Amino acid sequence: MALAELGAIVLDCPDPEALAGFYAEILGGTTEGDADWVDLRTPAGQTIAFQHAPDHVPPAWPSPDAPQQFHLDLRVPDLDEAEKQILTLGAKPLDTDAPNRNWRVYADPAGHPFCLCAC
Repeated sequence: MALAELGAIVLDCPDPEALAGFYAEILGGTTEGDADWVDLRTPAGQTIAFQHAPDHVPPAWPSPDAPQQFHLDLRVPDLDEAEKQILTLGAKPLDTDAPNRNWRVYADPAGHPFCLCAC
């Protein structure tokens, strides 16, 4: 028997509403909250929350001086098409130079790294 159940993954960021909107465009789902905290409930049932952190310093992937600490893996059916779409939403490429690899690394608008992974 488990001791606990995961409630949400929470990302600190300077603008919770904007970052929740970014991930809602990618994952779908609904957002609810205010300027300090926004929940994104995905169609698959997971919750990602975004918490206002006025002094947020994004990680400097892959630098050990400001490590990534965690990242999200997002499965997509077509890496090239998904890349086009997330870049128009404000993602920044971090490691996309190996076109034959089945994953690519980006930063969201607040600087958190995430991967698109071929499913």
